[in-house]
Amino acid sequence: MHPTARAIVPHYLLLLFATFFFLLRSPSPAAAAGDVTLLLDRLKPALQGATPNAQLATWNASTPLCLWRGLRWSTPAGQPLRCDTAAARANLSLAGDATLLLSSIRLPAAALAGRLPPELGVFPSLESIYLAANSLSGAIPLELGNAPALSELDLAGNALSGTLPPSIWNLCDRLAELRLHGNALTGAIPAPAGPNDTCDRLHLLDLGANRFSGSFPAFLTGFRGLQRLDLGGNHLSGDIPESVAAMRGLQMLNLSYNNFSGQLPPGFAGSSFTAESFLGNSPALCGPPLQQPCVSRSGLSSGSVAGMVIGLMAGAVVVASVSIGWAQARWRRNRVRRAAEEGVETEEGGEGDSEGKLVVFQGGEHLTLGEVLNATGQVVEKASYCTVYKAKLADGGGNIELRLLREGSCKDAASCGPAVRRIGRARHENLVPLRAFYQGRRGEKLLVYDYFPHRTLHDLLHGGLESRPALTWPRRHKIALGAARGLAYLHEGRHGDGPVVHGNVRSSNVLVDEYFVARVTEYAVVGRLLVPWAAEAVLSAAKADGYRAPELQTMKRCAPRTDVYAFGILLLELLMGKKPSSAANGGDDLPSLVKAAVLEETTTEVFDPEVAKGVRNPAEEGLVQALKLAMGCCAPVAAARPSMAEVVRQLEENRPKSSRSALYSPAETRSDTGTPLYS
Repeated sequence: MHPTARAIVPHYLLLLFATFFFLLRSPSPAAAAGDVTLLLDRLKPALQGATPNAQLATWNASTPLCLWRGLRWSTPAGQPLRCDTAAARANLSLAGDATLLLSSIRLPAAALAGRLPPELGVFPSLESIYLAANSLSGAIPLELGNAPALSELDLAGNALSGTLPPSIWNLCDRLAELRLHGNALTGAIPAPAGPNDTCDRLHLLDLGANRFSGSFPAFLTGFRGLQRLDLGGNHLSGDIPESVAAMRGLQMLNLSYNNFSGQLPPGFAGSSFTAESFLGNSPALCGPPLQQPCVSRSGLSSGSVAGMVIGLMAGAVVVASVSIGWAQARWRRNRVRRAAEEGVETEEGGEGDSEGKLVVFQGGEHLTLGEVLNATGQVVEKASYCTVYKAKLADGGGNIELRLLREGSCKDAASCGPAVRRIGRARHENLVPLRAFYQGRRGEKLLVYDYFPHRTLHDLLHGGLESRPALTWPRRHKIALGAARGLAYLHEGRHGDGPVVHGNVRSSNVLVDEYFVARVTEYAVVGRLLVPWAAEAVLSAAKADGYRAPELQTMKRCAPRTDVYAFGILLLELLMGKKPSSAANGGDDLPSLVKAAVLEETTTEVFDPEVAKGVRNPAEEGLVQALKLAMGCCAPVAAARPSMAEVVRQLEENRPKSSRSALYSPAETRSDTGTPLYS
């Protein structure tokens, strides 16, 4: 017998024994009393935990079965139980029908705080389980792999721990989607132990943002129907097998933020997968599409290498002697231009040594070190990592905004300088540009921006301003589109420094002018400038205010998809007119409110009355599409969220009809054009 077979057989027999034991022990309650009784006796107390749950409170005999939240039922003949009539929704006798079969559990973001009961594997017709974005803890029960009809399993965004049971692959003959993203699962990813090791029907597998370790699970390359694979944010290591690049039909791949090393398989060169799929791994991971080249050993002798170096140096001396005069003259002519485009340190006489250094960027060429230090300022805001001042330059030089970074919150000088220069090169009509950066001798650091007297989006929506303009849906749509364009520009790296993550997308970081043009501020500060404790303070505030993506609970690193989540919350904020924090909404966040409205078939009631005013058909005006887009951005699983480029495209395609002549110029049809004023 082959050694691999000898290793698998005992494991497989163990699973069969466990299955046999479970079937002997557990089916009797379901067979004797039906799915309804098993649900009430076993599932409800296990899922809700020690605290009563508002959603599960509807699971009781005094409530008609059709009104039990998050459940779908079927008849013994396999037909769905119809709950679309008033009579069915008022029928109390259905709860006593032992022949009815549970077919679906859908309770995402329902504040479930219990555990997964092993009885989930008993229901004979249970096809889908959606329990994402709850607080379920404990292990995934071995018995779940014995569910006879389960084809969709979504447990993402919980606190599940322990190892992944190998029995999960017993579902391979019918499983289409498996989402376990954002839990605390550990150990190696186990290989299938049964006869079906190709999982032909499985097209989505998301195990990202856990704590899986070991090497890449090579058996996954044999899953012939796999289209989307997410293993990002784990502790996997070693080489990435060449068979991964050869997987046919694979459309999305995320292996980022692990500890993979070695050369990427050549098959990834020229493929549809970008560097984003492999970011955050070991520095030893190299090859396309990463910009990190692989260093190969040369067969040249040391004498040959020395000869080549000497020859190149001699040639360089000749070229340098011819060009030095021309280069010096050109440098003098372009000094100001380079200061604007690239950011160069400038010193005023001997002042640079005694007072510090000022780095200026495009649009900040008029600023001098003395003007910045002598500007009179007043505090306008205090944040966790900085104090914001409105500062007036001397001699009528206008106003600037200064952000004084708190001591110890910023990275050291060697890391801070290059990071600031990358931020300073970003230029887009929907971004607030960084004009200059000051670094003092004692370590003090100032970010210098243009001062915009405009209000923030948070002020417009929640500030109770006396002179607030009417925020109609076309105006809110324009604000959303502008903010989305600014974020898409950062993510696409059009400024030449690669993708940039904002890290703190929220309504208070979106400025809105009198023409409802949105400008995003504070971009890239969290990820590129702040030390870990300061960045964590910003993320904690984002969690309290409702903007933090669920995967940041374990990953602690912002990524483009976490920006997308925060933008989805911002878009819901625009549509609903509510603050995102759960504390402001009776314990529910905005996505939960929308999901509850969908279950109760009252979707149109979630819109802010000011948004709905004057809108005859929400679908035709793009309101419904925007709500769906926002919920897609807030998907608990990062891989399921759209990119910001896709968000921009969908917002452009679903503009309010009434706005096309009032807010947007007729020629503006593409995302790379500027955001216009009123025509």
